[in-house]
Amino acid sequence: MAIRVVRLGSDRVAGEGTRIGTVRRPPRGVPKAAFASGNWYDVWFPNLAPSVETMKLGQAADTPAQWQAFTRKYRAEMATPDNGHALELLARLSHQEDFSVGCYCEQEARCHRSVLRELLLDKGAKVEA
Repeated sequence: MAIRVVRLGSDRVAGEGTRIGTVRRPPRGVPKAAFASGNWYDVWFPNLAPSVETMKLGQAADTPAQWQAFTRKYRAEMATPDNGHALELLARLSHQEDFSVGCYCEQEARCHRSVLRELLLDKGAKVEA
């Protein structure tokens, strides 16, 4: 049992389980009925996505300092009680179920999902490498 951190829209792997979209917006131009069959996500959970303002910081980050500013702001958003509870829930479920969380970004290293991976690990989640 574990969480996989994936790029939404990518091919699913065996045993991936439910795919959770931790994105602010649904995929553009994709009918809602095709979200799961198109390998986007089974469940949309924008609670763990950066706010629009923070997302724009991350997308515009060209330097390590700018990326760190994004990371600090996103971590602060995830430190709220509601988001902390959601992270704790996913961390606990990772020891009992297979599921995945993800975003659309091509490179995980420059995506909030890299920070989300760390936050889940900090909560004791079992996360696939």
